[in-house]
Amino acid sequence: KMTIPLALVTLVSAFGSSFQYGYNVSVINSPAPYMQDFYNQTYLNRTGKPMNSDFQTLLWSLTVSMFPLGGLFGSLMVWPMVNNCGRKGTLLINNLFSIAAAILMGTSRLAKTFEVIILSRVIMGIYAGLASNVVPMFLGEMSPKNLRGAIGIVPQLFITVGILAAQILGLQSILGNDEGWPVLLGLTGIPSLIQLLILPFFPESPRYLLIQKGNEKQARKALQKLRGWDDVDDEIEEMFREDRSEKEEGQFTVLSLCTFRGLRWQLISIIVMMMGQQLSGVNGVFYYADRIFESAGVHSNSIQYVTVSIGAINVVMTLLAVFIVESLGRRILLLAGFMLCCASCAVLTLALNLQHTVTWMSYLSIACVILYIIGHAIGPSPIPSVLITEMFLQSSRPAAFMVGGSVHWLSNFTVGLVFLYMEAGLGPYSFLIFCAICLATMVYIFFIVPETKNKTFMEINRIMAKRNKVEIQESKEELKDFRPVP
Repeated sequence: KMTIPLALVTLVSAFGSSFQYGYNVSVINSPAPYMQDFYNQTYLNRTGKPMNSDFQTLLWSLTVSMFPLGGLFGSLMVWPMVNNCGRKGTLLINNLFSIAAAILMGTSRLAKTFEVIILSRVIMGIYAGLASNVVPMFLGEMSPKNLRGAIGIVPQLFITVGILAAQILGLQSILGNDEGWPVLLGLTGIPSLIQLLILPFFPESPRYLLIQKGNEKQARKALQKLRGWDDVDDEIEEMFREDRSEKEEGQFTVLSLCTFRGLRWQLISIIVMMMGQQLSGVNGVFYYADRIFESAGVHSNSIQYVTVSIGAINVVMTLLAVFIVESLGRRILLLAGFMLCCASCAVLTLALNLQHTVTWMSYLSIACVILYIIGHAIGPSPIPSVLITEMFLQSSRPAAFMVGGSVHWLSNFTVGLVFLYMEAGLGPYSFLIFCAICLATMVYIFFIVPETKNKTFMEINRIMAKRNKVEIQESKEELKDFRPVP
């Protein structure tokens, strides 16, 4: 069952870390024109001549794309940090990045420097890269198996809440204006500060304490606190079993993970799912949304409110996924989500092409955007990081998150870089590429990815071992030690 300590540690780590990832994804969309004016004005004051438009475009695309690039650097730090500082320790250290970046961004206008904003976007990216990998790992290792999926989706829920918060605070009437944008950028430090103050009162991941630190007493104490009862022998036994099964292999580095036959299909699966998640065009759809609504006749002043309502749909659907993932399972949500995205992209291509000849097509394109966002929110967005936690055991999990995270941020960066050119060259047909990617990912999941609902990490490992055609190291002698619990 869900206990108060487990619920609180989930909320504190998701609000302090995942929320900010979402917030920083969308925070610079609304105040973009005012920030570009600031870049211009600062340059004019320094050099006495206005900035040329090419240079301004370059600076702005750097401001936007430095975030996913920082995310890639952050992902590369996951493996050494979680193994040396622990899961909780990494989250606490990570807050320092966010607080530093928030102070720099919040004071950039007073300091009359736009370079600091670009630097802060890299720092915020590193923060988000670590947070987006460490929070699902931390929570996945703490959760009982019957709640692992639901708790694993909470970080994604807070990412969508962060996006929505940035959209609401970015409304022109609130902070998305000439005076307010430095405050809007600087607010990101507050959740980090809260997490820095509260998280130390919660236990470290019991699996990390037992398997990596070899400290059974602390692991038992942490588990008792999280479960709300004293008898945690079953879970401790399961961890010991996992530990013994892995003793043969030792700690995985990224290189040994990539060459180890026993984890081949797990590794391919997370790469496919992470690429599918980002290359399925979710950023393109968000980017296009404003224009789609404009062409449907929504007044340009009202578009920001429509964007907020899309953000709200995203939150509601992710919240729904939290409640249905344990009953329906991971596979169904992934398949249904990618199927919805695939169909929406196909129909959207048609609708965008016909909207000038058929009047109601523009409403169909709005419906496609909403359906796409619903599809992405129930499956492709939240489930892949839950599956990384579930498909890998303790020794390989940090390296797996590092690979999955790097693929996630690289794909994100690529879409940001290529989409503008793709759209210029292909127009609405660019959505057909996204449609094909969704379809390919869906076919792969259908044939390869197993259902992991309600299974222990060892059971999932056995299913995948059959696929990898390897034997699990577990001698019959060892299993005699585990007496059935009455």
